[in-house]
Amino acid sequence: MPAGPIAILAGAGQLPIQLVNHLERTGQEVRVLAFRGFAETELQRRAHATVDLLDLKTITSTLEGWRPQAVSLVGAVRRPGFSALLSAYSLLRNMHEVKEVITRGDDQVLRGAVMLLEERGHRVVGAHELAPDLVASRSLIGRLTPNADDCETIGFGLDLLKSLSDFDIGQGAVIARRHVLAIEGPEGTDRMMRRVMKMRQSWFGLRRREEGGVLIKAAKRGQDLRVDMPTIGPRTVMEAAKAGLSGIAIGAGSTFVLEQEKTLRTADRLGLFLIAVDLPWMESSRG
Repeated sequence: MPAGPIAILAGAGQLPIQLVNHLERTGQEVRVLAFRGFAETELQRRAHATVDLLDLKTITSTLEGWRPQAVSLVGAVRRPGFSALLSAYSLLRNMHEVKEVITRGDDQVLRGAVMLLEERGHRVVGAHELAPDLVASRSLIGRLTPNADDCETIGFGLDLLKSLSDFDIGQGAVIARRHVLAIEGPEGTDRMMRRVMKMRQSWFGLRRREEGGVLIKAAKRGQDLRVDMPTIGPRTVMEAAKAGLSGIAIGAGSTFVLEQEKTLRTADRLGLFLIAVDLPWMESSRG
């Protein structure tokens, strides 16, 4: 890599923190640009600059001053409204192109952000390229293993997520006995599973007996992993247990596992299987 720091544009969640920690442990020079209202308090205290999400003038000038060898967009941000996006992008792009990006899905907006950075000469890389140890390997598996019914459910869920890829919907779904309990929307994985938990409660708040099912998390077909990669962690496992699920299946090589050892221990303790599975559409895209 050429000289210069790695610039982390940090949104919400633990992934930006773990990425920064990893880079610092390996002796890499890091600069953190935290998005106000999104980045965790801990990271905002450590940030070299804090900026509003749509303050593109400050973002671009800050990066110009840092002269980074690479830029990585990490962490969740809520999709801004149409007028806010239009105001920001119109400073830099043709109005027709702006409308084309905004009126499509979130992936198009993220690709638009990457395009803007690359047009200014920045090399955009994914967190998985900077910290491959945080990515689920094909060998990742907890103490428990899925049974035959679970394996069938996983296959059904992967087919579902593959078919939904073209619609720019979330990266997760909860399936039980070939029945779709929930598909992840903008609310994220944890809230999706809370919906499942509520569906499974009786009038008195007691869980019904129809437990089981699997959370499947997988990257969409054609997804740009540099800016939007599925992520799970210990809290994901706890939410899955509260929802009465049997286990979790994630895409091997394309899913972040935060605090991997703790996540596996949590799954073992709560009686859930956790397994990484190959995604045929990711294999074909790499081939």
